[in-house]
Amino acid sequence: MAKKVVATLRDKSAGKNIVKCIRMVKSERTGAYAFQEEMVATEEVKNFFAGKK
Repeated sequence: MAKKVVATLRDKSAGKNIVKCIRMVKSERTGAYAFQEEMVATEEVKNFFAGKK
């Protein structure tokens, strides 16, 4: 049987919580959608989805 692995996304040295954000981006050249994934601190999530990062 496989064991369940539980991983926490926390930077213990800085004390910040980190989350994985996925944003759908449309290509201007082809018109196709692609997914942009990034590990972001919880304080910067709104900036990531606003496109400021």
